[in-house]
Amino acid sequence: MGKIRIYQLAKELDIKSNELVDMLKELGIEAKSHMSTLEEETAKLVKEMLAGGEGKAQKEQEEEITAEKIVVNPPVNVKNIGEAMEVNPNKIIKQLIENGVMVNLTQNLTGDSLAEVEKILDIKVEAKEEEKKAQPVKPKKEERKKKKKEKDLVNRPPVVTIMGHVDHGKTQLLDVIREANVVASEAGGITQHIGAYQVDINGRKITFLDTPGHEAFTAMRARGAHVTDIAILVIAADDGIMPQTVEAINHAQDAGIPIIIAINKIDKENANPERVKQQLTEYHLVPEEWGGETVCVEISALQKTNIEELLEMILLVAEMEDIKADPKEKASGVIIEAQLDKGRGPVATVLIKDGTMRVGDAIMAGSTYGRVRAMINDKGERVKKAGPAMPVEVLGLSDVPVAGDLLESVKSEKEAKKIAEERRERKRELELTSDRPANLEQFFARMQDEEVKELKIIIKGDVQGSVEALKDSLNQIKSDDINLNIIHTGAGAISENDVILASASKAIIIGFNVRPDSRAKRIADQEGVDIRTYRIIYQVIDDVKKALEGLLDPEIREKVLGRAEVRDTFRVPKAGTIAGLYVTDGKITRNSKVRVLRDGVVIHEGSIGSLKRFQDDVREVEANYECGLNVEGFQDVKVGDIIEAFVLEEIKRKLSE
Repeated sequence: MGKIRIYQLAKELDIKSNELVDMLKELGIEAKSHMSTLEEETAKLVKEMLAGGEGKAQKEQEEEITAEKIVVNPPVNVKNIGEAMEVNPNKIIKQLIENGVMVNLTQNLTGDSLAEVEKILDIKVEAKEEEKKAQPVKPKKEERKKKKKEKDLVNRPPVVTIMGHVDHGKTQLLDVIREANVVASEAGGITQHIGAYQVDINGRKITFLDTPGHEAFTAMRARGAHVTDIAILVIAADDGIMPQTVEAINHAQDAGIPIIIAINKIDKENANPERVKQQLTEYHLVPEEWGGETVCVEISALQKTNIEELLEMILLVAEMEDIKADPKEKASGVIIEAQLDKGRGPVATVLIKDGTMRVGDAIMAGSTYGRVRAMINDKGERVKKAGPAMPVEVLGLSDVPVAGDLLESVKSEKEAKKIAEERRERKRELELTSDRPANLEQFFARMQDEEVKELKIIIKGDVQGSVEALKDSLNQIKSDDINLNIIHTGAGAISENDVILASASKAIIIGFNVRPDSRAKRIADQEGVDIRTYRIIYQVIDDVKKALEGLLDPEIREKVLGRAEVRDTFRVPKAGTIAGLYVTDGKITRNSKVRVLRDGVVIHEGSIGSLKRFQDDVREVEANYECGLNVEGFQDVKVGDIIEAFVLEEIKRKLSE
């Protein structure tokens, strides 16, 4: 005898699955969640009982008799409902949560969500009549157009975000799923850049969006949750729910997307999946086997245990969500990542949300525009078109767009350019200001003297994703006395224009994994602009916090001795790669530290293995001379790289001069 899942039966009966679960319980039929199964005979009996509509008519009659009618100021949300009922909205939220309905104070309630709230509160909600009259009546032509569009909708692959606390196995799970090693490309165990990948599971495609799981990258994770259809939350069975796990839950719930829990590391001796499930209930995520609707799968990414079951659950949830798109529409998508490539120019990773994008299409994203010159899929293959839920690298934009921007296809490049330039002009007006330069050490003293009321910051990073993450982390720093104002952000090396803007607006420049070029450094020294470079994001946050509190400790600061350009490379047995250098500025000394810069981005820091002129070892080489240099532990030096020599000096920090 066959079985049918409750959500499938609900679909046939054209009612919500949680409503059907409640009805079955009233009829005395065991039904824990929408994923539970019923025998075919039982399902048939339920259909017959509900077909007559007696229960439904009785229910409507009861509602008509007992429901209280209230008139709410638009928009219809819990906040305005609470005001109309003269009840604290938080009490309404609590009542809704207890009944399994997750909404926030300002969420617009329409259709099924409003009906669910009305049912629980036993009220009839109406918007003010004036607001209803203001709504234009759609002409018949638009109605026909809408029906045609609905007809053109087709099922598209679900976009899935894997989220979770650092070291809980998120990246390893993604690695197992797409059978590619992304773990090795991570620096310090933190995924620095977002990537999207499409996999084929039994003839059906799933798009995975890889967002970092670390607390400092809250902004990128939030953005990832909002562009996806399903969130997989990875929780280590031996560790349980951590702060970053809670943030991930909040982002997914706020986005209103279903959450699948992957309880990882069940192969460990101290694994306790039941404890994890117990913790989940505190965040209104009740596992199916406990009578809730949250899908929980116990897995081991290391031993590849239950991975197939997890993928089946993704496809099952996607089927329930009925995810559709219209491939015939003009393309629209989201910029997942963007960076400047030396050989290819601005490169943007785009996740197509609706429509189809083709090579040659005119596009715009934020204040950038262009024409699609080429598209490369996640396997590195060039493609001529990209449909819904497909991630592609796009070449052809005029500049590096901002991660999270909406990308749209437009009629012509001329139109795209006009709109982009208008947006750029508005942005430039906001950035311009006329204050004098700032210094982070002196900032607290000037703040105490009431000379300043805000700290202005310019952020530059190696890629746009890192910049956005840093920006969001800094914006979370709270102070009653001072306002933190990030006036400009961008990807790429710190340029002369950045220094000029900082000088004009009394801002400090924070560089993450990037360095200023020689001209920018010289102007910064002349103008007194404070440039601070970091490779660890948490040091940035810590320094800014301490500056706001006047607690900056004495620091070890670097002094740049000189720069040299790599003009040739040689392979020497035992010694490895030797870089043939021409010293362009200052000097290179034998005991200095060096960093290798490629397009202004730091790719390595380390010590000098050897420094030679011709065959002789030397202590230093000055500007306008050539030399040979070996960087300890680094063999990937290339022609065109810049070698920057520096030493570390102890600088006593001053709060005033």
